[in-house]
Amino acid sequence: MKNEDAAKVLHAVRDLAPAIAARSAEIEEARRLPADLLEQLKAAGCFRMFVPRSHGGHDVDLRTGMDVLETLARADGATAWTVMIGSESPHLFVLLSRERFDAIYAGGPDVIIGGAFNAQGEAHVAEGGYRVTGRWSFASGCEHSSWLFGNCVILDGGRPRMRPAGDGREIPEMRGMLFPASEVRILDTWSVLGLRGTGSHDIMVEGAFCPAAHSFDIFQGQSSVPGPGFVAPVLHCVLHMAAVAVGIAQGALDDLVAIATSGKKRLYARAQLADSPVFQVHLGRAETSVRAARALLRDLGDEFWAACVNNPGAAVAMAPRISGALAWVTEVAGRAVDACYQAGGGGVARNASPVQRRFRDIHTFSQHAAAAEGWLGQTGAALLGQPTGYWT
Repeated sequence: MKNEDAAKVLHAVRDLAPAIAARSAEIEEARRLPADLLEQLKAAGCFRMFVPRSHGGHDVDLRTGMDVLETLARADGATAWTVMIGSESPHLFVLLSRERFDAIYAGGPDVIIGGAFNAQGEAHVAEGGYRVTGRWSFASGCEHSSWLFGNCVILDGGRPRMRPAGDGREIPEMRGMLFPASEVRILDTWSVLGLRGTGSHDIMVEGAFCPAAHSFDIFQGQSSVPGPGFVAPVLHCVLHMAAVAVGIAQGALDDLVAIATSGKKRLYARAQLADSPVFQVHLGRAETSVRAARALLRDLGDEFWAACVNNPGAAVAMAPRISGALAWVTEVAGRAVDACYQAGGGGVARNASPVQRRFRDIHTFSQHAAAAEGWLGQTGAALLGQPTGYWT
Protein backbone atom coordinates (compact mmCIF):
# COMPACT_ATOMS: atom_id res chain seq x y z
CA MET A 1 0.00 0.00 0.00
CA LYS A 2 1.37 3.39 -0.96
CA ASN A 3 2.24 5.65 1.93
CA GLU A 4 1.08 9.13 0.86
CA ASP A 5 2.52 10.68 4.02
CA ALA A 6 6.00 9.45 3.04
CA ALA A 7 5.73 11.17 -0.35
CA LYS A 8 4.53 14.36 1.34
CA VAL A 9 7.55 14.45 3.68
CA LEU A 10 9.97 14.02 0.79
CA HIS A 11 8.17 16.67 -1.28
CA ALA A 12 8.19 19.13 1.64
CA VAL A 13 11.91 18.61 2.22
CA ARG A 14 12.68 19.18 -1.46
CA ASP A 15 10.76 22.46 -1.25
CA LEU A 16 12.70 23.51 1.88
CA ALA A 17 16.14 22.54 0.56
CA PRO A 18 17.03 25.79 -1.30
CA ALA A 19 16.20 27.92 1.74
CA ILE A 20 18.23 25.60 3.98
CA ALA A 21 21.24 25.81 1.67
CA ALA A 22 20.98 29.61 1.70
CA ARG A 23 21.15 29.59 5.50
CA SER A 24 24.16 27.29 5.86
CA ALA A 25 26.45 30.06 7.12
CA GLU A 26 23.85 31.13 9.67
CA ILE A 27 23.49 27.52 10.86
CA GLU A 28 27.26 27.18 11.26
CA GLU A 29 27.52 30.47 13.12
CA ALA A 30 24.78 29.51 15.58
CA ARG A 31 26.19 25.97 16.00
CA ARG A 32 22.62 24.66 16.00
CA LEU A 33 19.51 24.84 13.86
CA PRO A 34 17.66 28.17 14.06
CA ALA A 35 14.37 27.86 15.96
CA ASP A 36 12.23 28.79 12.97
CA LEU A 37 13.95 26.23 10.73
CA LEU A 38 13.45 23.57 13.38
CA GLU A 39 9.73 24.35 13.36
CA GLN A 40 9.63 24.19 9.56
CA LEU A 41 11.27 20.76 9.65
CA LYS A 42 8.75 19.61 12.23
CA ALA A 43 5.91 20.88 10.06
CA ALA A 44 7.39 18.98 7.10
CA GLY A 45 7.10 15.78 9.15
CA CYS A 46 10.83 15.15 9.49
CA PHE A 47 10.80 14.32 13.19
CA ARG A 48 7.71 12.13 13.04
CA MET A 49 8.51 10.29 9.82
CA PHE A 50 9.54 7.04 11.55
CA VAL A 51 6.97 7.25 14.36
CA PRO A 52 4.18 4.64 14.00
CA ARG A 53 0.83 5.79 12.65
CA SER A 54 -0.70 4.48 15.88
CA HIS A 55 1.13 7.30 17.67
CA GLY A 56 0.54 10.10 15.16
CA GLY A 57 3.54 9.48 12.93
CA HIS A 58 3.99 8.69 9.26
CA ASP A 59 5.52 5.17 9.30
CA VAL A 60 7.89 6.19 6.49
CA ASP A 61 9.69 3.28 4.82
CA LEU A 62 13.47 2.98 4.88
CA ARG A 63 14.10 4.01 1.25
CA THR A 64 12.01 7.18 1.52
CA GLY A 65 13.64 8.07 4.83
CA MET A 66 17.07 7.71 3.26
CA ASP A 67 15.98 9.91 0.34
CA VAL A 68 14.75 12.58 2.79
CA LEU A 69 18.09 12.59 4.62
CA GLU A 70 20.13 12.65 1.41
CA THR A 71 18.05 15.58 0.13
CA LEU A 72 18.69 17.52 3.34
CA ALA A 73 22.41 16.70 3.30
CA ARG A 74 22.66 17.87 -0.28
CA ALA A 75 21.46 21.26 1.02
CA ASP A 76 23.32 21.32 4.34
CA GLY A 77 25.11 18.50 6.13
CA ALA A 78 24.49 19.78 9.65
CA THR A 79 20.75 20.08 9.06
CA ALA A 80 20.60 16.53 7.72
CA TRP A 81 22.63 15.18 10.62
CA THR A 82 20.39 16.92 13.16
CA VAL A 83 17.23 15.61 11.48
CA MET A 84 18.75 12.14 11.25
CA ILE A 85 19.40 12.05 14.99
CA GLY A 86 16.02 13.52 15.93
CA SER A 87 14.00 11.41 13.51
CA GLU A 88 15.52 8.24 14.93
CA SER A 89 14.00 8.87 18.36
CA PRO A 90 11.40 6.09 17.99
CA HIS A 91 14.15 3.60 17.10
CA LEU A 92 15.45 4.06 20.64
CA PHE A 93 12.16 4.59 22.46
CA VAL A 94 10.90 1.20 21.18
CA LEU A 95 13.60 -0.40 23.33
CA LEU A 96 11.62 0.73 26.38
CA SER A 97 8.46 -1.06 27.47
CA ARG A 98 5.35 -0.49 25.36
CA GLU A 99 3.79 1.32 28.32
CA ARG A 100 6.68 3.82 28.46
CA PHE A 101 6.69 4.21 24.65
CA ASP A 102 2.97 5.04 24.71
CA ALA A 103 3.45 7.54 27.54
CA ILE A 104 6.29 9.37 25.76
CA TYR A 105 4.20 9.86 22.61
CA ALA A 106 0.95 10.61 24.42
CA GLY A 107 1.50 14.34 23.88
CA GLY A 108 2.26 14.11 20.16
CA PRO A 109 4.65 12.55 17.64
CA ASP A 110 7.34 15.26 17.39
CA VAL A 111 9.35 14.03 20.38
CA ILE A 112 13.11 14.44 19.96
CA ILE A 113 15.76 12.44 21.80
CA GLY A 114 19.48 13.16 21.90
CA GLY A 115 22.38 11.43 23.57
CA ALA A 116 25.34 9.16 23.10
CA PHE A 117 25.91 5.45 22.45
CA ASN A 118 29.41 5.46 23.94
CA ALA A 119 29.42 4.01 27.48
CA GLN A 120 30.98 6.97 29.29
CA GLY A 121 28.76 6.72 32.35
CA GLU A 122 28.33 4.52 35.41
CA ALA A 123 24.91 3.35 36.55
CA HIS A 124 24.91 2.01 40.10
CA VAL A 125 22.06 -0.39 40.87
CA ALA A 126 19.63 1.23 43.34
CA GLU A 127 16.14 0.49 44.56
CA GLY A 128 13.78 0.87 41.60
CA GLY A 129 16.48 1.89 39.16
CA TYR A 130 19.98 3.35 38.98
CA ARG A 131 22.10 6.21 40.30
CA VAL A 132 23.90 7.59 37.29
CA THR A 133 27.03 9.67 36.88
CA GLY A 134 28.61 10.35 33.53
CA ARG A 135 29.70 12.77 30.87
CA TRP A 136 29.02 11.95 27.24
CA SER A 137 30.45 13.59 24.13
CA PHE A 138 28.79 14.26 20.77
CA ALA A 139 25.16 14.60 21.90
CA SER A 140 23.91 16.00 18.60
CA GLY A 141 20.82 18.21 18.78
CA CYS A 142 20.86 18.18 22.58
CA GLU A 143 19.72 21.80 22.86
CA HIS A 144 16.34 21.10 21.30
CA SER A 145 15.80 17.56 22.63
CA SER A 146 12.97 16.69 25.00
CA TRP A 147 14.85 13.65 26.32
CA LEU A 148 18.56 12.89 26.64
CA PHE A 149 20.30 9.59 27.24
CA GLY A 150 23.76 8.25 27.91
CA ASN A 151 25.01 4.69 27.67
CA CYS A 152 26.40 3.34 30.94
CA VAL A 153 28.25 0.40 32.43
CA ILE A 154 26.02 -1.22 35.09
CA LEU A 155 27.67 -1.44 38.50
CA ASP A 156 26.25 -3.71 41.20
CA GLY A 157 27.91 -3.42 44.59
CA GLY A 158 30.58 -1.24 43.01
CA ARG A 159 31.61 -3.84 40.42
CA PRO A 160 30.60 -4.18 36.78
CA ARG A 161 27.74 -6.59 36.22
CA MET A 162 28.77 -9.07 33.55
CA ARG A 163 26.79 -10.72 30.77
CA PRO A 164 27.59 -13.43 28.22
CA ALA A 165 29.05 -12.12 24.98
CA GLY A 166 27.87 -15.11 22.94
CA ASP A 167 31.33 -16.49 22.21
CA GLY A 168 32.23 -17.86 25.63
CA ARG A 169 33.41 -14.51 26.98
CA GLU A 170 31.76 -12.26 29.51
CA ILE A 171 31.61 -8.50 29.05
CA PRO A 172 30.27 -5.65 31.22
CA GLU A 173 26.54 -5.07 30.89
CA MET A 174 25.64 -1.70 29.40
CA ARG A 175 22.32 0.11 29.28
CA GLY A 176 21.17 3.49 28.04
CA MET A 177 19.81 5.77 30.78
CA LEU A 178 17.04 8.13 29.69
CA PHE A 179 16.34 11.47 31.40
CA PRO A 180 14.08 14.43 30.75
CA ALA A 181 16.33 17.06 29.17
CA SER A 182 15.71 19.41 32.10
CA GLU A 183 17.61 16.98 34.38
CA VAL A 184 20.74 16.93 32.21
CA ARG A 185 23.49 19.54 32.08
CA ILE A 186 24.66 20.64 28.62
CA LEU A 187 28.30 21.73 28.42
CA ASP A 188 29.28 24.12 25.63
CA THR A 189 31.98 22.02 23.96
CA TRP A 190 31.05 21.94 20.26
CA SER A 191 33.88 23.93 18.64
CA VAL A 192 34.94 21.75 15.73
CA LEU A 193 36.03 21.52 12.10
CA GLY A 194 32.75 20.56 10.45
CA LEU A 195 29.08 19.73 11.02
CA ARG A 196 29.21 22.79 13.22
CA GLY A 197 25.47 23.38 13.10
CA THR A 198 24.64 20.09 14.86
CA GLY A 199 25.20 21.43 18.38
CA SER A 200 26.82 18.15 19.42
CA HIS A 201 27.86 19.33 22.87
CA ASP A 202 28.80 17.20 25.88
CA ILE A 203 26.06 16.29 28.33
CA MET A 204 26.43 15.17 31.94
CA VAL A 205 24.63 14.04 35.08
CA GLU A 206 25.97 13.53 38.60
CA GLY A 207 24.21 11.08 40.89
CA ALA A 208 20.95 11.38 38.97
CA PHE A 209 18.27 8.75 39.55
CA CYS A 210 17.04 6.85 36.49
CA PRO A 211 14.02 4.59 37.01
CA ALA A 212 14.55 1.05 35.71
CA ALA A 213 11.70 1.64 33.26
CA HIS A 214 13.75 4.44 31.65
CA SER A 215 16.75 2.21 30.95
CA PHE A 216 17.23 0.22 27.74
CA ASP A 217 19.71 -2.04 25.98
CA ILE A 218 20.88 -0.10 22.93
CA PHE A 219 22.55 -2.93 21.05
CA GLN A 220 20.70 -6.07 22.13
CA GLY A 221 17.30 -4.76 23.16
CA GLN A 222 14.09 -5.94 21.52
CA SER A 223 11.43 -3.61 20.17
CA SER A 224 8.22 -3.32 22.17
CA VAL A 225 6.44 -2.02 19.05
CA PRO A 226 5.74 -4.26 16.04
CA GLY A 227 6.57 -3.35 12.45
CA PRO A 228 9.45 -3.59 9.97
CA GLY A 229 10.72 -0.14 10.93
CA PHE A 230 11.68 -1.44 14.37
CA VAL A 231 13.48 -4.65 13.47
CA ALA A 232 17.17 -4.23 14.43
CA PRO A 233 16.72 -0.49 15.12
CA VAL A 234 20.44 0.30 15.18
CA LEU A 235 20.85 -0.98 11.62
CA HIS A 236 18.20 1.46 10.39
CA CYS A 237 20.27 4.22 12.01
CA VAL A 238 23.44 3.03 10.25
CA LEU A 239 21.74 3.16 6.85
CA HIS A 240 20.32 6.62 7.59
CA MET A 241 23.81 7.82 8.44
CA ALA A 242 25.20 6.53 5.16
CA ALA A 243 22.51 8.45 3.26
CA VAL A 244 23.76 11.67 4.85
CA ALA A 245 27.30 10.96 3.60
CA VAL A 246 26.01 10.48 0.05
CA GLY A 247 24.05 13.74 0.28
CA ILE A 248 27.08 15.72 1.43
CA ALA A 249 29.10 14.37 -1.51
CA GLN A 250 26.31 15.08 -4.00
CA GLY A 251 26.11 18.63 -2.67
CA ALA A 252 29.83 19.11 -3.33
CA LEU A 253 29.34 17.88 -6.89
CA ASP A 254 26.47 20.34 -7.36
CA ASP A 255 28.67 23.16 -6.07
CA LEU A 256 31.56 22.22 -8.35
CA VAL A 257 29.33 22.09 -11.42
CA ALA A 258 27.98 25.54 -10.51
CA ILE A 259 31.54 26.88 -10.26
CA ALA A 260 32.57 25.39 -13.59
CA THR A 261 29.49 26.53 -15.50
CA SER A 262 29.86 30.07 -14.18
CA GLY A 263 32.74 30.59 -16.61
CA LYS A 264 35.50 30.19 -14.01
CA LYS A 265 39.02 30.02 -15.36
CA ARG A 266 41.88 28.86 -13.14
CA LEU A 267 44.90 31.11 -12.86
CA TYR A 268 47.43 30.54 -15.66
CA ALA A 269 45.01 28.23 -17.49
CA ARG A 270 44.17 28.86 -21.15
CA ALA A 271 40.66 27.40 -21.09
CA GLN A 272 37.75 27.79 -18.80
CA LEU A 273 37.41 25.12 -16.13
CA ALA A 274 34.40 23.52 -17.81
CA ASP A 275 36.38 23.08 -21.03
CA SER A 276 39.34 21.34 -19.42
CA PRO A 277 39.51 17.60 -20.27
CA VAL A 278 41.39 16.96 -17.02
CA PHE A 279 38.69 18.70 -15.01
CA GLN A 280 36.02 16.74 -16.85
CA VAL A 281 37.73 13.44 -15.96
CA HIS A 282 37.95 14.41 -12.28
CA LEU A 283 34.32 15.51 -12.22
CA GLY A 284 33.15 12.37 -14.03
CA ARG A 285 35.09 10.08 -11.71
CA ALA A 286 33.72 11.79 -8.61
CA GLU A 287 30.13 11.75 -9.87
CA THR A 288 30.36 8.08 -10.87
CA SER A 289 31.71 7.12 -7.45
CA VAL A 290 28.86 8.92 -5.69
CA ARG A 291 26.31 7.18 -7.92
CA ALA A 292 27.97 3.85 -7.08
CA ALA A 293 27.76 4.58 -3.35
CA ARG A 294 24.09 5.54 -3.66
CA ALA A 295 23.33 2.43 -5.71
CA LEU A 296 24.96 0.15 -3.15
CA LEU A 297 23.14 1.87 -0.33
CA ARG A 298 19.75 1.62 -2.01
CA ASP A 299 20.27 -2.00 -3.00
CA LEU A 300 21.35 -2.95 0.53
CA GLY A 301 18.59 -0.87 2.08
CA ASP A 302 15.92 -2.50 -0.08
CA GLU A 303 17.23 -5.96 0.81
CA PHE A 304 17.28 -5.09 4.49
CA TRP A 305 13.76 -3.63 4.42
CA ALA A 306 12.42 -6.73 2.66
CA ALA A 307 14.01 -8.88 5.35
CA CYS A 308 12.53 -6.67 8.07
CA VAL A 309 9.10 -7.27 6.52
CA ASN A 310 9.42 -10.97 5.75
CA ASN A 311 12.27 -12.46 7.78
CA PRO A 312 13.46 -10.41 10.78
CA GLY A 313 16.16 -12.93 11.65
CA ALA A 314 17.74 -12.45 8.24
CA ALA A 315 17.61 -8.69 8.74
CA VAL A 316 19.60 -8.94 11.97
CA ALA A 317 22.13 -11.19 10.24
CA MET A 318 22.85 -8.39 7.75
CA ALA A 319 24.61 -6.36 10.45
CA PRO A 320 28.18 -7.02 9.24
CA ARG A 321 27.33 -6.06 5.65
CA ILE A 322 25.46 -2.92 6.67
CA SER A 323 28.16 -1.71 9.04
CA GLY A 324 30.83 -2.33 6.40
CA ALA A 325 28.74 -0.49 3.83
CA LEU A 326 28.66 2.64 5.99
CA ALA A 327 32.45 2.59 6.26
CA TRP A 328 32.83 2.17 2.49
CA VAL A 329 30.21 4.77 1.56
CA THR A 330 31.86 7.27 3.92
CA GLU A 331 35.25 6.60 2.34
CA VAL A 332 33.89 7.02 -1.19
CA ALA A 333 31.99 10.18 -0.25
CA GLY A 334 35.15 11.59 1.32
CA ARG A 335 37.20 10.95 -1.81
CA ALA A 336 34.53 12.53 -3.99
CA VAL A 337 34.41 15.67 -1.84
CA ASP A 338 38.21 15.82 -1.80
CA ALA A 339 38.18 15.69 -5.61
CA CYS A 340 35.69 18.55 -5.75
CA TYR A 341 37.81 20.62 -3.37
CA GLN A 342 41.00 19.99 -5.35
CA ALA A 343 39.36 20.73 -8.70
CA GLY A 344 37.53 23.86 -7.58
CA GLY A 345 40.45 26.27 -7.55
CA GLY A 346 41.64 28.74 -4.94
CA GLY A 347 38.20 30.17 -4.30
CA VAL A 348 36.97 27.01 -2.56
CA ALA A 349 39.48 27.60 0.24
CA ARG A 350 37.46 30.62 1.38
CA ASN A 351 35.22 30.20 4.42
CA ALA A 352 32.25 31.37 2.37
CA SER A 353 32.65 28.53 -0.12
CA PRO A 354 30.05 25.76 0.15
CA VAL A 355 32.65 23.32 -1.19
CA GLN A 356 34.88 24.14 1.76
CA ARG A 357 31.95 23.49 4.11
CA ARG A 358 31.26 20.12 2.47
CA PHE A 359 34.96 19.29 2.81
CA ARG A 360 34.90 20.08 6.52
CA ASP A 361 31.59 18.30 7.05
CA ILE A 362 32.56 15.01 5.43
CA HIS A 363 35.90 14.87 7.22
CA THR A 364 34.18 15.46 10.55
CA PHE A 365 31.60 12.84 9.60
CA SER A 366 34.34 10.32 8.79
CA GLN A 367 35.66 10.53 12.35
CA HIS A 368 32.48 8.98 13.73
CA ALA A 369 33.16 5.57 15.28
CA ALA A 370 30.37 3.95 13.24
CA ALA A 371 32.09 5.01 9.99
CA ALA A 372 35.52 3.63 10.89
CA GLU A 373 37.35 1.52 8.31
CA GLY A 374 37.51 -1.40 10.74
CA TRP A 375 33.82 -2.16 10.19
CA LEU A 376 34.74 -3.49 6.75
CA GLY A 377 36.62 -6.19 8.66
CA GLN A 378 33.28 -7.32 10.08
CA THR A 379 32.01 -7.75 6.52
CA GLY A 380 35.08 -9.79 5.65
CA ALA A 381 34.84 -11.93 8.77
CA ALA A 382 31.22 -12.77 7.97
CA LEU A 383 32.17 -13.81 4.44
CA LEU A 384 34.78 -16.15 5.93
CA GLY A 385 32.29 -17.66 8.35
CA GLN A 386 34.16 -16.20 11.31
CA PRO A 387 32.58 -14.52 14.37
CA THR A 388 31.93 -10.83 13.84
CA GLY A 389 31.23 -9.67 17.38
CA TYR A 390 29.04 -6.90 15.94
CA TRP A 391 26.85 -6.61 19.02
CA THR A 392 29.70 -6.82 21.50
